Amino acid sequence: MGFLPLLPSTIFPETTTNVLHRFPFFLNTLNYQTLMGRRLIDSDPTRWVSLILLSMGVFSCFLVYIFVSLIIRPTELNKFPSISEAESLELVETDGGCCRGIDQFELWGAAVKWGSEFKFNSSIECCDACKAMCSEKGGPCLCDSWVFCGNPEACGSKFGECWLKKQNDPLAPDRQQEGENTIWTSGLIFGKGEGIVKMKTQYGTLHIKLLPECAPRSVMYILELLTMRHCVGCQFYRAEGRGQSWDSKGNHLKSASFGPPFALVQGTLEAEGVTFNKIPSEECPIIQRGSVAWIDSGPEFFISLANHEEWKNTYTVFGYVLPEDMEIAEKIATLPTTPDVWNNINVSVLEKPVSFSFSRVNKIS
Repeated sequence: MGFLPLLPSTIFPETTTNVLHRFPFFLNTLNYQTLMGRRLIDSDPTRWVSLILLSMGVFSCFLVYIFVSLIIRPTELNKFPSISEAESLELVETDGGCCRGIDQFELWGAAVKWGSEFKFNSSIECCDACKAMCSEKGGPCLCDSWVFCGNPEACGSKFGECWLKKQNDPLAPDRQQEGENTIWTSGLIFGKGEGIVKMKTQYGTLHIKLLPECAPRSVMYILELLTMRHCVGCQFYRAEGRGQSWDSKGNHLKSASFGPPFALVQGTLEAEGVTFNKIPSEECPIIQRGSVAWIDSGPEFFISLANHEEWKNTYTVFGYVLPEDMEIAEKIATLPTTPDVWNNINVSVLEKPVSFSFSRVNKIS
């Protein structure tokens, strides 16, 4: 489950070996505090220092510490993909947020701006042009998808073309082609009240606004999942409240710990019987109260009940729960749980997993 310790086999009938293969993130733990607010024990140099001090003395401990710092640490950090610093700065300077698409992917649709007469130097500019056609007051977006040709050699005379389009159904976009021979980069834009999906539980329905500008590949997976008739296996299985560390608005209290508990509800978003392909990491906003994010490359995910600036940009945020529905997530976090230890971390596992159905919402005003 990425940063989160493994589930017991009573919830997922897998052997420990199978689970470790399925969730390699445990073997690649970041060398700074992750979602748990501290390093996992298996990768904590201080743990090794303590053991060596007891057996070999201060001098041997120092040598091991140097070895860990200079050799192991860089390797662990390099295992986590992220966008370059230059690209991050470019995103911030453009509009203060995300505006991305998927390379080698072309969306079809009715053109509202013809690319042959509408050109830019980057896909971000093309994306921003589409965004600009959405009213902040909540009217319909005149543009909900864009297509850009950004490879000078492959595009030839089409280089810089920015096609702004309107889909018949934004939650079921018309795909033209994808793959190595596709020269286009495409993305979706959801206006106010659009791009909403829902998780219906016995305790109420969570409405989630998707963020294709920040996590386009993740959102495409969600849209594919919507075409399934059912979501057997979709459930929440871990729930932890805010405890004494965060207030009701999700703000961290001064001098309080970062968990446990970790202020989240965790589950799986995957259709059984369908092969799941890992979703590439997508640099996204910092986790806030209501954020919905993948654990590693999915399909495990979590809904955050608090603001977690300490986690930085480690996790792919692909949506957020509408504020008025957060009380449902809070309700799930109060259900009876059983304490457990995953990878030396104290966690709270729901005594009875909460199943949910997954479906679309046409529009919310």
